[in-house]
Amino acid sequence: MGWGIPGEILEQAPQSPWVHPPESFKPVSDLTLATPSWLLAKEALDACQSGSQILDIGCGGGRGSLGLAPPAVRIIGVDQQQTMLDLFAKEAASRSIEFSVINGQWPDVAELTPICDVAVCHHVFFNVAELQPFVLQLASHARRRVVAEIPMYHPLSNLSPAWKHFWNLDRPKNPTAFDAADVIRDLGIDAHIETFEMDDPKIGVTDLDVEHTRIRLCLDKSRDPDVREFLINRDRSPRTIATIWWDTNSE
Repeated sequence: MGWGIPGEILEQAPQSPWVHPPESFKPVSDLTLATPSWLLAKEALDACQSGSQILDIGCGGGRGSLGLAPPAVRIIGVDQQQTMLDLFAKEAASRSIEFSVINGQWPDVAELTPICDVAVCHHVFFNVAELQPFVLQLASHARRRVVAEIPMYHPLSNLSPAWKHFWNLDRPKNPTAFDAADVIRDLGIDAHIETFEMDDPKIGVTDLDVEHTRIRLCLDKSRDPDVREFLINRDRSPRTIATIWWDTNSE
């Protein structure tokens, strides 16, 4: 079954649990965080002579790329969800960053996408059905470097305790970021991986947190108080994040 949801649970869900609410992807005010992902992308951009451009695959609201302008002078955001691109455009414009957007699923829209100096791809790999063609097109669209960021474990693993609590359902423990790096290396790419810790940014529990979690868990609104209580008492330990990167040297 992997990370799929059992049919008997999915069939009674009030709505589809596979949601990506744009509100959850809104960038924070300061995106120049000294993480390995930011530092490695900036290093490659700084090495450009002038006019460096970033390609952001699965851009969401731009958390992975907006903090890199400058030194980047233009960002191209690709996402399959128009509401995400709308958010990306709004955030880029509010920061006076030159940008363009492409609506579509990667790598289906690769032929429509220009080659940039650096390609970034944050928190997408675990959602990709076929990682190898995805990565090959990613590599071919970066002149200098590709920088990808993913959690050490599947992004849905943060809800594993909730699935156990509400449904007595045990969730998988794999794959990991190291598995993703191995898949990339199997393509002959000299991929590197670095890990770092990221604190839980949430201070409290909002109504949107409750709503999104309840939908993910295939529960109805009557369970909101139970979901809120669970979120209040959840483990807030720092998450381990992985940066997977490689140089393309395709100038």
